[in-house]
Amino acid sequence: MLLQVFKPKHLSAALLVAMLPLAPVQAVEGLKLPNLGESSTSLFSAEYEYQLGRTWLKIFRSQATTMDDPLLFDYLEDLIYRLVIHSQLEDRRIDLVLVDNPTINAFAVPGGVIGVHNGLLMYAQTEDELASVLAHEIAHLSQRHFSRRVEFQRNQQPLNLAAMLAGFVLLATAGGDAGMAALSAAQAAAQDSALRYSRSNEAEADRVGMQTLVAAGLDPHATPAMFERMLQASRYTSGNRIPEFLRTHPLSENRIADTRNRARQYTSPAREDDLQYQLMRARVTNHLAATPEAAIQQFRGELDGNTRSREASTYGLVLALTDAGRVDQAALELDSIWSGDADRLEYKLANAEILMTRGEPGKAAELLERELKLSPGSHPLAMAYARALMRDRKPHISEAVLLEQSKVRPEDPALWYLLAEVQGLSGNIVGLHQSRAEYFILNGNLGEAEKQLSYALKLVGSNHVAAARINERLVDINTLRERMDI
Repeated sequence: MLLQVFKPKHLSAALLVAMLPLAPVQAVEGLKLPNLGESSTSLFSAEYEYQLGRTWLKIFRSQATTMDDPLLFDYLEDLIYRLVIHSQLEDRRIDLVLVDNPTINAFAVPGGVIGVHNGLLMYAQTEDELASVLAHEIAHLSQRHFSRRVEFQRNQQPLNLAAMLAGFVLLATAGGDAGMAALSAAQAAAQDSALRYSRSNEAEADRVGMQTLVAAGLDPHATPAMFERMLQASRYTSGNRIPEFLRTHPLSENRIADTRNRARQYTSPAREDDLQYQLMRARVTNHLAATPEAAIQQFRGELDGNTRSREASTYGLVLALTDAGRVDQAALELDSIWSGDADRLEYKLANAEILMTRGEPGKAAELLERELKLSPGSHPLAMAYARALMRDRKPHISEAVLLEQSKVRPEDPALWYLLAEVQGLSGNIVGLHQSRAEYFILNGNLGEAEKQLSYALKLVGSNHVAAARINERLVDINTLRERMDI
């Protein structure tokens, strides 16, 4: 399900700086990062960075299409937390945004926001390679490179801020060479030192990120392997088609050699089969395919030739066949892998999707309810169960399931979107408007959120408790607007 996209009217200067990509330049050796100490934290406290990141995330969601896949989201979130607990990051409040974009990219925003393009999984061949990119981004957060960079720039000679902001806006909306051209004149005097400083940040993130990778029991050699894969991908592109990750994280043969030499200092761990990661890659492959039939052909081609995991390719084929409505074939293919791995959640959810596509949502709901009792904390199971109940014309039960999930994941736009749909079917129109408001808030469309709450306020009538809650949320929106309009 693709979520709606809205454009904000204003972006604060600080947020635009956070979104600014750095142009690739030649590395300069020997530059060390200053120890800013209290100077850095006096500019942006950890709490300020946290609020900045959450405001940025709302703005970002209004500009980018996100991918609604609870199973993939849960996997990535778990992987990130496996890395975070072994990192130097002190504030471990992390929010993940899964971007529906086939390009190679991941990013970190001050305050613990980590973004992953689903296309990154197409290039990272193993879980360790994906983790190497995530560990690098976590290192940017733990070393507080945003605050340190802003502090560094503040200490340089004054720049033409009006020209810089014009470039930032262009970068945020158009991106690429046009934005960099708008910035070049304003930044000419300080560009060399700023870019050398950025290179030092990258070197530090490489080093600290690899330490995190090793501490988490993952393979340090995955870092140079992934860098080489990215560099190879860039050789087949040019200009604006260069992978976004390489625009903001310029690579060179020297940098790859440095990471390779550093990796040799560690012992590679004995790693178990990363089947779960390969299953997630199959999900992304199916999602990014132009049509279900195209995905079917791709997975059949993998099975007829060389594939990293026949089981994962078969799973992808199951998903594609289901999307194409060929449920009998999908069920046969699923049986061929499910029989040897009966407890795997991915296969249970695939079976439920086959049942719903076949027109048996009630049976799917029964199976999912049973599984949810065994795994009550599973968000993917809860979301699938709610959808099955909705299709089985039991919106009241579905609403109850989603309301419980909203207490655990109040920052999930897709959850509020589905909840609003279910509440409409159940006749809870006040709840529908409130859930829509939460969805719009999370996507940075505060004006539409206010409209939804005003509709709800009219409907509650003399219910003073409900009216007070709605008015309180309206106050929250005004506070958010002030943050976003700085």
